[in-house]
Amino acid sequence: MSLQIELEHYRNVLIVRLYGELDHHTANVVRYKMEEALLKDQVNHVILSLKELQFMDSSGLGVILGRYKQVKSKGGKMVVCDINPGVKRLFELSGLFKIISVHDNERNAISSLEVVS
Repeated sequence: MSLQIELEHYRNVLIVRLYGELDHHTANVVRYKMEEALLKDQVNHVILSLKELQFMDSSGLGVILGRYKQVKSKGGKMVVCDINPGVKRLFELSGLFKIISVHDNERNAISSLEVVS
């Protein structure tokens, strides 16, 4: 299975929706597209919507951690939402939930970032 990435801008937030599998075959595409959006657009925060992400390996964790550091260096926050149980378990085991908060849906994630509509 491959990966599809959908990027949406909402105010100063980049919403990243991932569909499919984030692994060593697809990690560079996600890294490139997110880096590009973070550099060229007025983005302070990132929401990762992972409802349709079926699989992720350590390469995916590396991409997420790298983009987290990029957002953090700009004074922003990264949050995840709609995370499926398998991917959630990987986040738990890796310790990412110590630095990235999780929310039930995109609306709650946006509210957590205190972005005014």
